Amino acid sequence: MKFPLSWLKYHLETTASLDEIAEAMTMAGLEIEEIDNPAEKFGAFTVASVKEAVAHPDADKLRVCTVETVDGIKQIVCGAPNARTGMRAVYAPLGAYIPGLDFSLDKKPRKIRGVESSGMMCSAKELELGEDHDGIIDLEGDWAVGTPAVVALGQDDVVIDFEVTPNRPDWLGVRGIARDLAATGIGTLKDVPIEPVPGTFPCPVKVELDWPEACPVFAGRLIRGVRNVASPDWLQKALRSIGLRPINALADITNLISYDRCRPLHVYDAAKLSGNLHARRGAGDSDTFEALDKKTHTPTETMCVIADEAHCLGFGGIMGGTYSGCSDATTDVFIEAAWFDPLITRATAKATGIDSDAKYRFERGVDPQSIIDGIEYATRLILKICGGEASETAVFGEIPAAPADIEFPISEVKRLTGLDLPRAEILRILTTLGFKPTGAGDILTVGVPSWRMDCSLKADLVEEVARIHGFDKLIATSLARPSVRRPAPATVMQLRARYARRALAVRGYQESVTWSFCESSQAALFGGHGAGLALENPISSELDVMRPTALIHLLTALQANADRGLADARLFEVGPVYLTDGPDGQLLVATGVRRITSGRHWTGSRAPDLFDVKADALAALEAAGAPAASLQVAPEARDWWHPGRSGVLRQGPKNVMAEFGEIHPRVLKALGIDGRVLAFEIVLDAIPQPRKSSGLKARTQLDRADLTPVKRDFAFLVDKTIAADSLIRAAKGADKALITDVSVFDVYDGKGVPEGQTSLAIEVVLQPRDKTLTDEEIDTVAAKVIAKVSGATGGTLRG
Repeated sequence: MKFPLSWLKYHLETTASLDEIAEAMTMAGLEIEEIDNPAEKFGAFTVASVKEAVAHPDADKLRVCTVETVDGIKQIVCGAPNARTGMRAVYAPLGAYIPGLDFSLDKKPRKIRGVESSGMMCSAKELELGEDHDGIIDLEGDWAVGTPAVVALGQDDVVIDFEVTPNRPDWLGVRGIARDLAATGIGTLKDVPIEPVPGTFPCPVKVELDWPEACPVFAGRLIRGVRNVASPDWLQKALRSIGLRPINALADITNLISYDRCRPLHVYDAAKLSGNLHARRGAGDSDTFEALDKKTHTPTETMCVIADEAHCLGFGGIMGGTYSGCSDATTDVFIEAAWFDPLITRATAKATGIDSDAKYRFERGVDPQSIIDGIEYATRLILKICGGEASETAVFGEIPAAPADIEFPISEVKRLTGLDLPRAEILRILTTLGFKPTGAGDILTVGVPSWRMDCSLKADLVEEVARIHGFDKLIATSLARPSVRRPAPATVMQLRARYARRALAVRGYQESVTWSFCESSQAALFGGHGAGLALENPISSELDVMRPTALIHLLTALQANADRGLADARLFEVGPVYLTDGPDGQLLVATGVRRITSGRHWTGSRAPDLFDVKADALAALEAAGAPAASLQVAPEARDWWHPGRSGVLRQGPKNVMAEFGEIHPRVLKALGIDGRVLAFEIVLDAIPQPRKSSGLKARTQLDRADLTPVKRDFAFLVDKTIAADSLIRAAKGADKALITDVSVFDVYDGKGVPEGQTSLAIEVVLQPRDKTLTDEEIDTVAAKVIAKVSGATGGTLRG
C-alpha cells in the first residue's frame, strides 16, 4: 500500500517530521517497505535560467547555451530543439547521476563537437517523470535559480510504501492509516465529513440479490448527463504518486475513493444496461464475458457475478466487464457500492487468476458500513468534475451488522502485558482508534467499529492498547528458572535432523537449503513424481512438481559451484522429499553430494570413492540413532545410481535406511553435470523409534576399558560372490561380549587362490573387561570366529 505524505496530511493534522511519522508507523505495526523521497533522488537537480542559446558552429542540431545555474554561469551544449533564450530548465551538474539514462555525467567538462560543455539540461524521460524525450523540460513560472527541481516540478511529495497485514483491511485506505497514527499521539485525525447529495429523482435501476450469502447488500445511484472528461491535475497527481495511471474522470474517482477510504466502487454505462441487475451465481458458458483485463472468463456457479437481463457484466467485488464499461461517450452512469463475501471473493480470484485492487480489499473484508458514504463521496466528485444530475440512492438488501460489543475489564491490560496504564490513557487509545468504550469501574462495554472485524475478544483490545502505547515499552521479565533441569522440548525427528547435520558438517560438508519443488522432467530421472504432487499453481514452470529426492537441486548446486571455481565442494541438505500426497508420503532425508576429484598436491592424493560416501552415510546414521553396526550392505540401489558402484544400507530385507554410491552418468548428463559425482541419501524416518526409556541422546556414554585389547588376524578363502560384509558380521557374532571390532585389511585373489574364490583377511579386536585373557581363552574365541564364518559364508581358513 502506497500513499504520499500530502495525502496523509489531508486526514491527519500533524507537524511531525518524515522520520517521526515513519517511526510511529513502525511502532504501531505498519511495516514500512520503502520510502521514496524525491528530494534524495533528485537532490542534485535544480532550476536554471538560459541566458542565451545560439547555434553550434559545427553541428546543425546542437545549440550552445549560456546558463545561469546554482553553480554560476555555465556553458552547456544541448541537442533539444526547444532550448531557447529566457526559458527555465532543470540543470544537472557535473558528476550527477541521470536516472532515466542510468549513467553519471563526467566530473570534468567535456567537448562536444569541439565546444566545451559543463553539465546538462534534462528532459522528462531523463528524470523518469514521463516519456517526453523530444525536448528539455520547460518550467512554467518565474522560478528562482537554484530552486530544487522537485519543487518546481511538483514532485516533492514523499511516498511511503508499507506492508498491509491480512487482518487490517482498514489500512488499505489512507484515512485508516491516519486514524492509527492519531492514536499514537503524533497528530490529530481531521474531521472530513462526507456530505450527502440529495437526489432529484428516484433511481430507475433495480437490483435483485439472488445469492445473498455472496452479496447481502447493494447500493446504487444513477447520474444523468455526465461528461467523462480527463481528471483534474490534483486527481491525476494523487493517482500517479501511488503508481496508478489516470484513465478518465469516472475511473479515476473510483480509484481515488478505493485508496482514500478503502471503499471499492464500480461505475456502469447506464445506456448499456438491460432491465434489472442481479447479483447471482455464475451460469457457465452463457455468462462468458470479456473483463477489463482484456481476458475472457467463464463464471461457474461458485462465483458471484453481476448481470443484467441480457449480459454478464462482471465478477462481483473483483472486476467488471468491457461491455458495460464507461467511455468518453458515456453520458449516464450507474454507481455500484456493494459488499461481497471475502471467502467467495478470494476463491473466485484464485480460480480466475484475476488480481485487482477491489479483490485485494474485498477478500480481506471491506467495512460494510462504508457503502452509503462511498456512494455519496463518489456522487459529489462526479457532479463536481463531470457534471450531471443524481438520483436518489437505492439500497437493496441489508448491510451486515457491526461486530458484537466486547466486555472488557481494564485490568486485563496489566494482567496480559504488565503495562500499568492509567484508565484515561486506555480510554483515549480505544476511542481514537474508533472503539466506543462505555461504563464505569473496571469493566467496560466496548463497541467495535465496523471496519475492525478482526476484534472479537478481550485480548484483541489489550493488543490494541499495547500496540499503540508501544510494544517497546513492555517490561522484559525473565521466566522463573525451573528447580530441576528439563530436557529440550524437541521431537525425535528434530533431534535426528540436528545430529545428522552435525555429523555431516564435521565430515567437511556444507549445508544447503534448496527448493522442495522441481521440474517434472528432472523428477522423471529419479523415478518420477508421485500421484497428486503436480502443482496447480507453480511459482515457475521449472518448479512444477514436488521433489521425489533432494539429490536434484544438490547436484545442480554442485555444478554451479564448480562453474565458479569450487570443484571439490561437498554439499548436504536435511529436508523433506515427497513420494505421495498421502499422510505418510512425506519423508525427512539427509542427502549429501561430492565430486570425484583428487586435487593436486606434491605428496599425492587419493580420489574419493563410494566407500567414502558410505562412511559419511554411516556416520550420519549413527549420529541420528540408527544401529549402524548391525546394518547390512546390499547392491540394490535404484536405477539412478551407477550399477556396481552403489549400494544400500538396510536393516532386514525391507527397511532401507540409505542409498549411496556414484550417480549414473545418464542422470548427470541429463542434468548438465560434468564429471563423476558421489552421493548418499538417508531416510531419517526409516530409523527405528527409540525406546521411551532411553530416548535419543546427543552423545553415547564413554565406554573405556582399562585392559589392553588383543588383536588377531584371519585369512579366509570364500567364494567371490560372498560380500565382505557378510563375513564381518559373522565374525562379530562369534562372541559379542569380547569382540568389539572386525575390519578387512587385505583382499587377494592371485596365485595360490583357487579359481572363483578370493582371500579376505580380517582383523578381530578382543577387548577384555575384567582380567587379562589367557592363551586358551583367546584360542577359544578364535575357534568360534572360524566356525561362525565357515557356517555363514562357507569360507575356510587359508593355509
